[in-house]
Amino acid sequence: MGLLSVLLGYLLGSIPSGFLAGRWLKGIDLRTIGSGSTGATNVLRTVGKGPALVVFLVDVGKGAAAVLLARALSEGLVGMELMRNWLEVLAGLAALAGHIWPVWLGFKGGKAVATGFGMFLGLAWPVGLACFGVFMAVFSLSKIVSLASVIAALSLPLLMVLSTGSPPYILVAVVAMVLVLWRHRSNLQRLIDGSEPKIGQKS
Repeated sequence: MGLLSVLLGYLLGSIPSGFLAGRWLKGIDLRTIGSGSTGATNVLRTVGKGPALVVFLVDVGKGAAAVLLARALSEGLVGMELMRNWLEVLAGLAALAGHIWPVWLGFKGGKAVATGFGMFLGLAWPVGLACFGVFMAVFSLSKIVSLASVIAALSLPLLMVLSTGSPPYILVAVVAMVLVLWRHRSNLQRLIDGSEPKIGQKS
């Protein structure tokens, strides 16, 4: 059951929504344009607002679906709540891995912020919504997606501790934070240099 949850989570996460939007709508390979990411932000900059919104929603759905599918598969584990939580976490992490390293694209994908958001909506929706609120607040002030993503990621473990006592959920919040920071290391350098572009501004 655990292996099935992880496999399905990875396959869901690896659906290359951003890449397909770029290929189908503009005939471009997002991995070679802009930030090189196949996520919604690069779609917004290179393809347009409508496709970016669709890609964002699909990517959120991938993370949530992986967790909810694992939850459904583990319904038979009555009285084993901790084990069920671990299966959900592993499936969510597999979805993140699939988005970042999709097998269909030579293991080069996006930064998994939207998929991570979906995963936490599936695990503990109040935490997911609170984290999204942090993201939107920072983005509305800065107009910089990477800065909003990093600060939202930093807030995630604290929000999870305040909301739930589940050790697997808290651990995955820490792992997701580290993963987002690592995937944004080039953005962090540009933020330090003052060269990170705002939305609507050419890089």
